[in-house]
Amino acid sequence: MLLDMKKLAPLMREVKTIAVIGAVDKPGRPVDTVGRALIDMGFTVIPVHPKRRDVWGLTTYPSVTDIPVPVDLVDVFRAPQFCPDHAREVLEMNPLPKVFWMQEGIASPEARAILAESGVTVVEDRCTKVEFLAMGVRP
Repeated sequence: MLLDMKKLAPLMREVKTIAVIGAVDKPGRPVDTVGRALIDMGFTVIPVHPKRRDVWGLTTYPSVTDIPVPVDLVDVFRAPQFCPDHAREVLEMNPLPKVFWMQEGIASPEARAILAESGVTVVEDRCTKVEFLAMGVRP
């Protein structure tokens, strides 16, 4: 789904806390590069990985439903076939995040449909780091 990123900019400026699904701190991996960049930009980043516990020196949660604080944006670094399950997990969060963001190369019509009536904005096939820098978004 194509979104006008200029129209999305005001919503992105409300983002302070980002959960990164699929977080790993292996140098050279896109998730590592983007996760570190988001941290350097000043966002509160919460890594999510079912097995790891200390990504980027931060407490890492097995699922977004385990995060004990409100999250503004869920940033997904998983293959498209896993996105519908993550969208369902997002619907269990309270409060709901503002944005469900699938990184560059990732799109899921099923995840989009799951979240369609929730009020959560869905972004597909875009890089948070690239888009936030282009929009001048900082927490």
